[in-house]
Amino acid sequence: MERHPQLLWPRRRAQMSRHLAAMEALAAELGLECGPVDFEQVPESFMLEIAIYGLPVRMRHWSFGLRYLRQMTARHMGQSRIYEVMFPGAPCRAFLADSNTEAENALVGAHVLGHADFSRRNALLRGFTDPGGSGILERSAAHARLVERAALLHGQAAVDTVLDAALALEAQVDVHAGVPERDLLLFIARNAPELQDWERGILLAVREEVCYFHPVHACQIMNEGWACYWHARLLREAGFLAAPLYLEAIRVHSDIVRPCGDGRLALQLNPYHLGYALWDHIIERRGLAEARRICRDEDDFGFIRNYLDRDVAAQLQLFAYMQDRDGAAWLASRDLPALHEAILAPRYNYGAPSIRVAGVGAGGRLALAHDHDCDGRGLAQPQAERVLDYIARVWRRPVELHTVDQRGAALCLQASPQPDAVH
Repeated sequence: MERHPQLLWPRRRAQMSRHLAAMEALAAELGLECGPVDFEQVPESFMLEIAIYGLPVRMRHWSFGLRYLRQMTARHMGQSRIYEVMFPGAPCRAFLADSNTEAENALVGAHVLGHADFSRRNALLRGFTDPGGSGILERSAAHARLVERAALLHGQAAVDTVLDAALALEAQVDVHAGVPERDLLLFIARNAPELQDWERGILLAVREEVCYFHPVHACQIMNEGWACYWHARLLREAGFLAAPLYLEAIRVHSDIVRPCGDGRLALQLNPYHLGYALWDHIIERRGLAEARRICRDEDDFGFIRNYLDRDVAAQLQLFAYMQDRDGAAWLASRDLPALHEAILAPRYNYGAPSIRVAGVGAGGRLALAHDHDCDGRGLAQPQAERVLDYIARVWRRPVELHTVDQRGAALCLQASPQPDAVH
């Protein structure tokens, strides 16, 4: 007899709840400090939206729609699969795709517990999630309502003008505000001539959300590797899982932590693969107590530079490479410091160019400078001009950016506000 999936759903849900409860008890026995975790199953389409927006409810903008289409295309082509999204806090909130199989949920539940333990131990994540980050879901919803009200009062086009600039400058934030000139988003919010209060509020709302995401980005390799180590260990020691379910979960684990490239030459690094291998190496060589100290004190920069040694580099067959404009690539170095910097380079400043405020001149002209020596590259002119135009629309005075082109020649880009942007 054919069994209707809707009749099976309550049974699947009850079984998942039993597995999660047993996994949480096992995690506590093994010394994980997960705290309370709220698990919720949601449609895969909602999971995709969370992954794109970064939060369950967030202000709307056309750029998120483009990201959604790219992610959806990758999903349909089998290049991407989102099993869960987890938000640290008190309690942690975990969203699981309702398309997950029972084995996938067994692994994903254990993976979430690893993330929860990491977020309570790591100094950077703990500093941003307790107590301030615990309410980020509520505050992001409040930000979304703020933007909706602004659109009703001032028009969607005016709101998009502000969001275009704010989201284009997401990477240009100093989360500690130690160098105001390097926090372009905060500088513009505080100092832009003629900026209205509602516009300032949107800029500051975007910046608050960027600051919440900073520790997640700064600890991605550590965090994902720690969660992979613990989901693998929890699955191994979960005697309550039936053998076929365990074997299927381990198969999923192998897919998650495999190197990028599907067995071919991989020029992209899988952070799950690298982080898992590093934590496994550290715990084997130094013990769990030392691993937990490292978990507490480091971010990805310290983690890679201090603990990615020659043994791990050789085991993972890591190398730094160069690539020309036509896509041809060649091995550049297997030197350990070169490997460290090649892995970390995309993590500096979120992989975006390093830009600072050089000064405000006569008539309010804003001068920006690109630290191309630090970045080791010039700017792609069309993209830079587009962002400069976004800035000019909210600064409402001329803006210039001093940089070099991709060949290293000095370049000064300029933008002026459009007439409809001058109030």
